[in-house]
Amino acid sequence: MELNGADIVVRCLAEEGVDHVFGYPGGAVLYIYDAIYKQDNFKHILVRHEQAAVHAADAYSRSSDKVGVALVTSGPGLTNAVTGIATAYMDSIPMVILSGQVPTAAIGEDAFQECDTVGITRPCVKHNFLVRDIKDLAETMRRAFYIAKTGRPGPVLVDIPKDITVATYKFTPKRGEVSMRSYAPVVKGHQGQIKKAVQMLLAAERPMIYAGGGVILGHAHEELRQFVELTGAPCTTTLMGLGAFPGNDDQWVGMPGMHGTYEANMSMQNCDVLLAVGARFDDRVIGNPRHFAQSPRKIIHIDIDPSSISKRVRVDVPIVGNVKDVLQEMIGLYTQSAGAEALADKARLASWWQQVNTWRGKNCLHYEGSDTVIKPQFVIEKLWEVTGGNAFVTSDVGQHQMWAAQYYRFNQPRRWINSGGLGTMGVGLPYAMGVQMANPGADVAVVTGEGSIQMNIQELSTCSQYRFTPKILCLNNRYLGMVRQWQEIEYGSRYSESYVDALPDFVKLVESYGHVGLRIDKPADVEPAIREAFVKHKDRLVFLDFITDQTENVWPMVKSGRGLTEMLLGSEDL
Repeated sequence: MELNGADIVVRCLAEEGVDHVFGYPGGAVLYIYDAIYKQDNFKHILVRHEQAAVHAADAYSRSSDKVGVALVTSGPGLTNAVTGIATAYMDSIPMVILSGQVPTAAIGEDAFQECDTVGITRPCVKHNFLVRDIKDLAETMRRAFYIAKTGRPGPVLVDIPKDITVATYKFTPKRGEVSMRSYAPVVKGHQGQIKKAVQMLLAAERPMIYAGGGVILGHAHEELRQFVELTGAPCTTTLMGLGAFPGNDDQWVGMPGMHGTYEANMSMQNCDVLLAVGARFDDRVIGNPRHFAQSPRKIIHIDIDPSSISKRVRVDVPIVGNVKDVLQEMIGLYTQSAGAEALADKARLASWWQQVNTWRGKNCLHYEGSDTVIKPQFVIEKLWEVTGGNAFVTSDVGQHQMWAAQYYRFNQPRRWINSGGLGTMGVGLPYAMGVQMANPGADVAVVTGEGSIQMNIQELSTCSQYRFTPKILCLNNRYLGMVRQWQEIEYGSRYSESYVDALPDFVKLVESYGHVGLRIDKPADVEPAIREAFVKHKDRLVFLDFITDQTENVWPMVKSGRGLTEMLLGSEDL
């Protein structure tokens, strides 16, 4: 049948099983919005800013393993969305962004609300398309979803001129899987390399497993757990990998890196064989690459993206492939090669675990409690207790993000939703909206600060309209906390523009949107307030304004440019 371009877009979204689209209308996409009005295959969520639309679609994907979809108009609609697109790109999140464009005849003429969408987004998408012919629209939409969710996932943008949404063409329903000759990601790992990796781990005296967000994106958390148990090795998971391995398991040694645990960093540096799974050795994890390379060790690296292997750290056994498939093969080979007796005998690792537990004995996450002032770490601990560790936790970026990562023990994948690679402030609230659309009825907590929350606070209006009910825990220290911490440590306590003055009364502000606001300034009231939010006000959005210690810092800390083992464990190390 012949359909106009707007109807083809809607049909293609329905074909891909899309249930929700986050967006904001404008002139260049009004035909698409008219087509949305006439269908009932998916629901549209009207945000209050295009950045929030992309963040919400991002979190929808992170928490559900579906492809998130955002729809924005041309010009400022697209430029407002760029931060959200770049955020998803840095964390390899599968998304499709549909952007309106001026009519094809006007492209390049500086038309009203025109911008070079393809050029602007090229550095921060996995791929982008400009549809110049109605004949290509349906196939382009299908390719966008295929590219977004296969190989190393990522955001794909489809720029659609307004005249393409008006033009008509015969629509043929999708048949079979999309095939692209120029795009064929490797799935199966090289057999010889996998055997070499297994033999290396069997011979190791100080093995270590380092897992990243690729384990979660690759649905490999069960395989990771099995393999860690088989090897008996300590396991560390990055900020993006939290929940890939149970946070309450004895073999988990915490998060590595700049604000990682002492035991994780020391184990990473002193192991003799390091297995990296779906991780990229980024600067916040290994610190200075030269320092990291000082310790002799063999490195095995499994990743779906060949460009990530040996990018920052030279590896000895590269394995390109889907981490789930590779780990399954390694589990089989390891079991077959080791034999039942060897698997049961962990004596060869006894001295290694003795050393790891000695490092663990430092208790690097200890903090001094208080009866008079609220410690931010205490708030996260109480959140974990009240929710039983089962909540979806979204966070903004800063000190509160690190405290949430350190003190909320994630035992399941896709429960920790944060901006890792780009470090984007303002994501917490729109992330919560996306999580709730993907996981109706689940407990959702937003861990934020008084600086971050104001960057997308207008989404309290969206929450009112769609009855979103996250519990927002604002660790309010009246500072841009991480900036203040760095200024204290690196800049002689010269707090340049890091104090947040003229803050709103958050309780009154959220109440004006129809939500519940609570202000908490005593440690004894922390747990009761969290329980009230999650139990008494289960079906309401609750903003908990915790007035916290202004001087508290995130420890441990590795200064920029330093090595993993050059950690500051507290102010006494300054």
